[in-house]
Amino acid sequence: MTIDVSGGPMTGVVVMSYGTPATPDDIGAYYTHIRRGRPPTAAQLADLERRYGALGGVSKLRERTEAQRTRLAAALERRAPGRFRVEIGQRHAAPFIADAVTNLARPEMGSLPCARIVGLVLAPHYSRYSVQHYADTLAAAANDFGIDAVTIPHWYELPAYRSFLARAVVDARAALDVAPDATRVLFTAHSLPERLLVDDPYPDQLAEGAAGVAAEAGLDERDWSIAWQSAGATDDVWRGPDVLAVIGELAADPAVDGVVVCPHGFTSDHLEVAYDLDIEARRAAEDAGLAFARTRVVDDDPTVFDALAEWVQLAGETA
Repeated sequence: MTIDVSGGPMTGVVVMSYGTPATPDDIGAYYTHIRRGRPPTAAQLADLERRYGALGGVSKLRERTEAQRTRLAAALERRAPGRFRVEIGQRHAAPFIADAVTNLARPEMGSLPCARIVGLVLAPHYSRYSVQHYADTLAAAANDFGIDAVTIPHWYELPAYRSFLARAVVDARAALDVAPDATRVLFTAHSLPERLLVDDPYPDQLAEGAAGVAAEAGLDERDWSIAWQSAGATDDVWRGPDVLAVIGELAADPAVDGVVVCPHGFTSDHLEVAYDLDIEARRAAEDAGLAFARTRVVDDDPTVFDALAEWVQLAGETA
């Protein structure tokens, strides 16, 4: 039902993502920004260019983020016509989070500037390193304009999201030409250095979220496990086990003939999904003689984004 908010203050929404280079020529600057101003070595840059090259030159993250922004904006417009403005703010590429806040702090097409801002990070699980960084950046930028900002800390427990992933798991298992009892499901998310995970809820939320999806998908405990992916090339110890190592272990089990990977920590087909899973993990599985499937990601699924719009609206009312 549409809520009558006529005459109320505008609420801005910043849909926040990691960002991606817009063209192959932007990869060096993008990598330098990730490294806090330190240019990558020639070998590091060549490796990243090689991986983007395997996807056609760049990731499609930016256009997928725009599709998610558009879907959320449409859902909010249905719920509260004319009361929300939605912008994209990225961490490592333009438009940056501060750019989005600047746009929302200004009038647009005769409307008032936004009196409050809600942040939605396109990462379902909270960690201090990722989501909290986005939230702090948003709050600082909004404070420069005297605007209050609040960021939704996590949304992995959103029933619509859990149901989406459960359906995706069921569909991916059914698509494999492998008996269900010979298939294992791996729920993956981006690894982080162990030093960043001390007293951080990220691993527990991932475990809780995976268990909820597995239960809704009708998986037994032996049918699934958690793996990690996309660890950085640093001297840190990163959380494991890595998905490639787990695939190798499954291949050594005579009872396993296939593997389904569900990247439940990601929301679009960006580099970590389209390359690390669709190319590297698939190759590892097929080289080991395992059938491989990867579940679809949420992208701009209308049911999920309608449910997220409700949470955004509630957050805006209490901001």
